Amino acid sequence: MVVLPLSKLPKNHDIAPRDPRAVESSSKVRSAGLLRITSAASLVAGGAFLLAGKHRLGLIAAATGTSLAMLDHQDSVKKWWTHLPTYIANVQSVLTQVEGAVEEFANQREKFGKAIGH
Repeated sequence: MVVLPLSKLPKNHDIAPRDPRAVESSSKVRSAGLLRITSAASLVAGGAFLLAGKHRLGLIAAATGTSLAMLDHQDSVKKWWTHLPTYIANVQSVLTQVEGAVEEFANQREKFGKAIGH
């Protein structure tokens, strides 16, 4: 009888537990853990360099950590990338509304100033 840890159960429940495809290979799990550790260490190092006043080195380390974290979360990045035009359109719409409100406020201020005599 084979007992699998809960963290290593197959995502596809149609696969038999004894099938070699059921459990992810330890090298994939190890590389994912190493990638997360490396990205976190790069981000921490980047923050430390920025606090120490070494801005260029800190920016490079932070960019490296960010790119490694993005490699680890490719599905999330793909979702964000597909939804990005929608978000930009929404932000542009809000900025247009704010611009109209500011122009209206400026017109009202000008009218009020003329009414008072300033």
